[in-house]
Amino acid sequence: MCKIVHRLGVVCLFLSVSCSVGLAGSSAITTGSLFEEMVDMANLAKFPSPVFRTVQFSSYDHRSRLPGGPDWFANADGFGGEPIPNFEKVLRAPDDNGIGEYLVADVKGPGAVVRLWTAAISGSIRMCLDDSENAAYEGSADDFFRRPYDCFPQINDIDRDRFGRTIYQRDASYAPIPFARRLRVVWTGNIKEIHFYQLQVRLYDEGASVVTFRPEDIHEYRRTIDRVSLVLSDPDRNVPPGSQQPPTTFDLSLKAPASGALAHLNGPAAIGQLSLQLTATDMDKALRQTLLTITCDNYPWGQVQSPVGDFFGAAPGVNPYQSLPFTVQPDGTMVCRFVMPFERSCRVELHNLGDQVISAKGSVHSIPFSWDERAMHFRARWRADHDLIASNRQVQDLPFLLAHGKGVYVGTGVYLMNPSPVPTPYGSWWGEGDEKVFVDRESEPSTFGTGSEDYFNYSWSSPDIFIYPYCGQPRNDGPGNRGFVTNYRWHILDGIPFQESIRFYMELFSHERVPGMSYARIGYHYARPGLTDDHQALMPSDLRLPLLPENWQPAARMGAARSEVFVAEDIATEAKGTILRDARIWAGGKLLVWTPEKKGDRKSFKIPIRATGKKQIHVAFAMTPRSGQVAFRLDDQPLQLADRADTLDLHCPYRTLLRSMDLMPMELTAGDHTLSLEFVGASEGVASPEIGVDFIWVQDK
Repeated sequence: MCKIVHRLGVVCLFLSVSCSVGLAGSSAITTGSLFEEMVDMANLAKFPSPVFRTVQFSSYDHRSRLPGGPDWFANADGFGGEPIPNFEKVLRAPDDNGIGEYLVADVKGPGAVVRLWTAAISGSIRMCLDDSENAAYEGSADDFFRRPYDCFPQINDIDRDRFGRTIYQRDASYAPIPFARRLRVVWTGNIKEIHFYQLQVRLYDEGASVVTFRPEDIHEYRRTIDRVSLVLSDPDRNVPPGSQQPPTTFDLSLKAPASGALAHLNGPAAIGQLSLQLTATDMDKALRQTLLTITCDNYPWGQVQSPVGDFFGAAPGVNPYQSLPFTVQPDGTMVCRFVMPFERSCRVELHNLGDQVISAKGSVHSIPFSWDERAMHFRARWRADHDLIASNRQVQDLPFLLAHGKGVYVGTGVYLMNPSPVPTPYGSWWGEGDEKVFVDRESEPSTFGTGSEDYFNYSWSSPDIFIYPYCGQPRNDGPGNRGFVTNYRWHILDGIPFQESIRFYMELFSHERVPGMSYARIGYHYARPGLTDDHQALMPSDLRLPLLPENWQPAARMGAARSEVFVAEDIATEAKGTILRDARIWAGGKLLVWTPEKKGDRKSFKIPIRATGKKQIHVAFAMTPRSGQVAFRLDDQPLQLADRADTLDLHCPYRTLLRSMDLMPMELTAGDHTLSLEFVGASEGVASPEIGVDFIWVQDK
């Protein structure tokens, strides 16, 4: 049950959504103006006014107080029963039923809640704003961190479905909650039960005019909210280029090694949109070994220095997705909507550091931009560490950005090659580590996370492909989290300003020791002239494309413990209608590909069971643009998937994935059993459907 407190009405500040108009003229910060900021890309390019700090309250392990000290990598961050409660303060000790009260946050305003997240949390939340003793929100903690507006009846005054797909993103909420004087959030629950949470807050300088949130704001700003959610739902269609002037176009071919200019612009102005399409024989190599540089105001090195694919979040290869700042289209066209100001000049260049000819075509949109004391250069400087040893014991902090100067952190991209042989998320997970962000002279990080996936707005080591306006996982090869993995998160409403310095780290903390990992990343940020960082100029050797290990074999441990693994081609009852396809993603380097002729066709596998008992069969399938749909039979009896589905659609547009699918556990006797796949059809547009089976594993339950 959600309780609501009513406050005095406010005047609606009805600003238009635009990528070429900032918010400096706003007389007050309101729920409506914060929604406007969620799509105002030009606003990011000027240092905030009024000034604010971004801080995060989370369920990180509160023993981690001394940077580099004994408990710096402690990892008890919300499962329950932690050595120290994962809260700011214990307000009421647990009663006989184990229920206590714990302080999540208590801060003086003016400010605004700009992001909430949870993987799961029991208990309830009570949020009070300003000096009111009445709760602005009182109800389910899980609902608060995922869907805080949903308990207010005014949610029905907006496009609720689109709101749920754009403002709520995976396990996070970006629904803003401004407050003029105070924010106080209290959790009531059992400290021994699960309680993961993150709460990000803007804290404005004293004197900033902020109008406190009230549920009526949802109705009052309904047109603004709907317009913002519409932009976020399809930025390609709904974000204007910002200028009526024709773009600068380019179309060039570059031998190896060679460099070429895409655009040379005069200022003051800004790049409002950059569109680029590369073509080459080997696209994965081209997108990693072609360096994009964007150099503003005659700096000796580009403020942007990145492999093309990594800069646009597509690496390795073309992995289509759409977010607010970036889009990667299926044909390889890549679009950047981060606004890039310059005072005098700007050069956009490509450097082919590979061993093949590449072609590049696209356009650069220049937009008007006033260069003043708040204007900042956009910076995206890629770095990579190859041949790392990931570990759950020898954990390390990987630097994303170490910089001295003034600016705003606005996004993160990570690009991994994870060679773990465990075929399940439990075991192949690379991202147990927390983000830690030190701003200015902080001795402890003002942002301390609870896990890498939590930072990227998802949870539980999920290998899912998911795409939202501010966060996504456009590539995760599998099985589990093995292979090439790409994650992104954009800090639009929750940007992190810094006046003197920023140190952004992410722990490399895996489920088990994994040698040979490659971990590339970009810390996207804006900076006033004079900022210095620890970046080193990129050389051809930095841009090598890591390869998955050859002939890998699934490891029967961690999530796959107590299992026996069978290569599909070794246990197929016949080879008719099948071929073997080679690639490093497949176990042993080969995939059994079956091409059924008609619905009802079956392909069978003989599975030996060594001892009678409860078993679960798992099948590692290829999911590709050519994949069809199957049903399962065991010993000629129908067998459901573990989620009780009768059929499985393996079709995956634009991507090739390896996924281990779980069948329903059951009692099996010792001896040979026959697992049959029955072809039941294919998605529209799949002309010659196929079924790729990599390996089958049987686990004792």
